Amino acid sequence: MMDETEFWELVDDTREAAEGDPEEQADLLVERLTQKDPDSVLDFARHFESRYNRAYRWDLWGAAWVLLDGASDDAFDFFRCWLIGQGRHVFEGAVHDPDSLADLLDDFDEEIDGDGEELGYAADEAYEQLTGTVAPDLEISPPPPEPEGTPLDFENEDLLAERYPRLWERFRG
Repeated sequence: MMDETEFWELVDDTREAAEGDPEEQADLLVERLTQKDPDSVLDFARHFESRYNRAYRWDLWGAAWVLLDGASDDAFDFFRCWLIGQGRHVFEGAVHDPDSLADLLDDFDEEIDGDGEELGYAADEAYEQLTGTVAPDLEISPPPPEPEGTPLDFENEDLLAERYPRLWERFRG
């Protein structure tokens, strides 16, 4: 069994070892997960997926839009994976108050940051390497069909600047 603390420790250790590069972090996660038993890998996947679903929120999408200068559906999916990869402190802070990302992020390099697509596949890849089979259904609640909260007009820059004053000033000002 892998509990939440162990999940976040694995995320933090691999991020630090990868010096913040999400693709490198994903490779390290696969490496570390293949040293565990298949059930622990599935536990990791459940922790990851439940946080991924929890971050499916309009207000967080708006913050991603400001940070990335636009965020399609796919870009927001990969952003949520990346956000989990930033660790518990940043993730919880962002879900609680998306504008706080302006203070929580040390650096943000648009070339590598904000896209954690590979992180989303790490557990599946590790499971396949360990068992030779595709990971089974995780049996957790499916994501909501629409993001939580109130939709925002992402094209309205005045609205975004008002809604995310710290992010706007730091990344778009």
